[in-house]
Amino acid sequence: MSPVAEPRHQLVLLRHGETEWSRTGRHTGLTDLPLTERGIAGARAVGTLLRGREFALVLASPLQRARRTAELAGLTPEIEPNLLEWDYGAAEGLTTAEIRAQRGATWTVFGDGVTPGATPGETLEEVAARASRVLAHIDGALRTGDVALVGHGHALRILTAVYLRQELRFAAQLPLEAGAVSILGWEKELPAILAWNRLPDLDPA
Repeated sequence: MSPVAEPRHQLVLLRHGETEWSRTGRHTGLTDLPLTERGIAGARAVGTLLRGREFALVLASPLQRARRTAELAGLTPEIEPNLLEWDYGAAEGLTTAEIRAQRGATWTVFGDGVTPGATPGETLEEVAARASRVLAHIDGALRTGDVALVGHGHALRILTAVYLRQELRFAAQLPLEAGAVSILGWEKELPAILAWNRLPDLDPA
């Protein structure tokens, strides 16, 4: 595709606000947890980072932590199942330290993946395939205006690697905190990160 044909509008990524498991570092895939009080406050404050933006399309994961974050931030999303978080299988609900105690001190989700548990689990490539479907779905909207995606930490990081046309494990180097806003766009003909992991001020002086 020629550079002239590439979309020039921005893709805004919003990770859901804090949950009890995100606060304590537990892998939270398909478990449908609510936001904490701080997560609710953060989601409301995100509206200040989005002020003045109009979106051609807003999509959110079906899970309540994403849907609620979108609503509190002033967005009206359509539900997109492909924005679900990584299915962690047997890693669900466990911290990295707990998993390393079982599988070895060097385990990482990006390098070693997950095993089946109460749910089948997904490979990195399967999550990336879902991300590719999301990007294909929003392509037309991005040609007319900005698009917002409200979802989950690992899934949005993998989507970013796909968007940037990078090796999938590049996503491991993109830390994304609960309630953070990131913006993807273009630098000349190349897909680029325009802002990353921006958090609203919850504790003003």
